[in-house]
Amino acid sequence: MTELAWLDREIMFPHPSTALEDPNGLLCMGGDLSPERLLRAYRMGIFPWFSDDQPILWWSPDPRCTLEFNNLHISRSMRRTFNSQRFQFSFDTSFESVIQACAEPRSYCSDTWITHDMQLAYIYLARLGFAHCIEVWEGENLVGGLYGIAMGRCFFGESMFSRQTNASKAAFIVLAKHLEAWGYSLFDCQVPNPHLLSLGATSTPRDKFLTILAENIDHNLSHEWLIDRNLI
Repeated sequence: MTELAWLDREIMFPHPSTALEDPNGLLCMGGDLSPERLLRAYRMGIFPWFSDDQPILWWSPDPRCTLEFNNLHISRSMRRTFNSQRFQFSFDTSFESVIQACAEPRSYCSDTWITHDMQLAYIYLARLGFAHCIEVWEGENLVGGLYGIAMGRCFFGESMFSRQTNASKAAFIVLAKHLEAWGYSLFDCQVPNPHLLSLGATSTPRDKFLTILAENIDHNLSHEWLIDRNLI
């Protein structure tokens, strides 16, 4: 097995092409969750993913799961959900509640990779204007949401949650439609799963992903994180 690089105080990462094939995308470990290191990681197509009993692990899988906006799939059941107007949506009003909900144990897994330290790190990035979330409401109840990092014309989705049927799918769809309208070119979904693939996400070779990332990470956009009712 190839020996993994251990990060020290310098905010440097190995090139993603040196990541392991098994486990897919594991690149290095160590370091910290400072804003400077996290933002450097995202600029390079790298993200942290680890549990409480592990050191910080950094990943850049191949292939990468991404959404091309013209491939966004809205099923008949989701169209009925939107037409019913049972859900309301907002951006960045309850970031801490969204990330805490994303960290809750799932029915299929009692552990979480969104550790307390991870939550604090991303809450700080939200205060700095880099981390954002979409909330899904049913009345006054927060029933779904998604959070991630926005840099340049790139949005890096981190996690989503659902407390009502279709709530996380609704969050993903509404966010995607707004990102497209605002001029984003890359919606990174990290690792493919059936839930994401059902919404139109696809697997993108890491080399292609990194090329798209490099072309868009420094093109800053100017927009407010406000819901446009015409996009729902």
